[in-house]
Amino acid sequence: MSGHTLDGEPDAAATPVGDHAERDLLSELKRTLSVLRGGQFEVPPLRPGTDGPLSRFSVPANNEEVERYWVNAPFAYVVVTYDTEASEHLYHVVEPDLDASESALLARIRRDIREPLLYHDGADPTGEQTLRTELASVLGEYGIDVAPATFHTFLYYLLRDFRGYGRTDPLMRDPHIEDISCDGYDLPIFVYHDTYTDIETNVAFDREALDHYVVRMAQRSGRHISIGDPVIGTTLPNGSRAELALGEEVTPRGSAFTVRMYADEPFTPIDLVQFGTFSIEQMAYLWLCIEHNRSLIFAGGTASGKTTSMNAVSMFIPPRAKVLSIEDTRELSLHHDNWLSSVTRQRLNEGTDIDMYDLLRSALRHRPEYIIVGEVRGEEAVTLFQAMNTGHTTFSTMHADSVETVINRLENEPINVPRPMVQSLDLLLVQTLTRLDDERVRRSKTIGEVGKIDQRTGELDYASAYSWNVETDSFDRHDSTLLDEIRRDRGWTQTELRRELRNRERFLRVLADRGVNDYRQFTALVNEYYAHPDEVLEWLDAAQEP
Repeated sequence: MSGHTLDGEPDAAATPVGDHAERDLLSELKRTLSVLRGGQFEVPPLRPGTDGPLSRFSVPANNEEVERYWVNAPFAYVVVTYDTEASEHLYHVVEPDLDASESALLARIRRDIREPLLYHDGADPTGEQTLRTELASVLGEYGIDVAPATFHTFLYYLLRDFRGYGRTDPLMRDPHIEDISCDGYDLPIFVYHDTYTDIETNVAFDREALDHYVVRMAQRSGRHISIGDPVIGTTLPNGSRAELALGEEVTPRGSAFTVRMYADEPFTPIDLVQFGTFSIEQMAYLWLCIEHNRSLIFAGGTASGKTTSMNAVSMFIPPRAKVLSIEDTRELSLHHDNWLSSVTRQRLNEGTDIDMYDLLRSALRHRPEYIIVGEVRGEEAVTLFQAMNTGHTTFSTMHADSVETVINRLENEPINVPRPMVQSLDLLLVQTLTRLDDERVRRSKTIGEVGKIDQRTGELDYASAYSWNVETDSFDRHDSTLLDEIRRDRGWTQTELRRELRNRERFLRVLADRGVNDYRQFTALVNEYYAHPDEVLEWLDAAQEP
């Protein structure tokens, strides 16, 4: 898509700047004189306190400002307002100001700076230093002396459009946003904000800009999208998951996209406890089950946090165990020395597709102890359950809203896992995204233990080890067959089992009290517990002393 930035805005190479030939002649004259006299433009430092703000924002009529915060200081920030007439919040992206002449100059710079960017030094992976140098060089050639604020404003937009995500770049940088949704041409983008939930933004694309944006998003993720193949799902360079649609054949209101954002740092079990998704008691229970090679499936609806929870509890995997993960798009992130990550591949021009089934068959040849599959939904499920039956511990996710629904989906089309195989599964964790006190929350609805086939009825037995009490927003504990199995396997008494659970609860509670939620630090401490439990418990006792 030559001639356009990521936003789909035409470069000067595609569209001449201005309607007056005099402006072009003057620019060329200045450029020629600059070259003849060897003019150079020195990069000025930006001093916000001296140079003043790069942008200004006026609260719209009938709106009240709620808060504002930086997303790319000192260039872009967000202002959230409340529309008193419509009774809704609005999300405003504020970027550096450009007047008409500056916009025209920036368009010409985009044209002249493009070629050096295509061949920039690999030692500058972000391209920022290359852009800074080339911008100074181009301005020197023009013989134009701009203020420091203007120089850095130009640099911001060049970085945003060539190296960032164009108009959505501030949204991508906002750590409070979970989803970004564009539904068509000239329609405001909506985001899901962790404070204001679904909220309308002041960002929108016209027809040409949106079409080019979707194409460039696909290209940046190494995929192809066209009118003939107008829908793709992909992973963006920043790790976000994107669903892209081009044109109006499948999305009548025009090209569209949805981006699911993922935290730069994965959530840990401590985070999930602090969010109220699980209790410390549940996490200690899951830790013991995972250590003792119990297989599990996380189930729930869209955005219920299935993959997030699976990634978090995978941090309980013993440190030397070999782990292999299989995903359609890269979402999992573990701090584990012996971890092999694999993703599926869709054929572009040549070669063959590599799907979940292919990767899972290959995975078994690597002899992993733990296999993590992003989601089961087809023929790969039978192979996954075969792996369970041959001693592999497996974790996966599935779209379902109850234990009964999970079992029904596993046993019927298109998955078709035979019932005797299903009983090799140990745990079913059902999560839900719901409202509690006018706030959207994620909760572990049920932790079910899968039993054996009832010889009288032929049905698969299962029981609930924990269930969420919506009235008290707490978790009720029930009898656990799995804990009894672990106790017998280890030769523990009931007292020893309870002591082991209490020790792990104490470990997690101290980490929660101290806010230890960095996944690297958390995993290191869990590994230390595996290696030297008594010393770690002594450290816990010392940490609790006033």
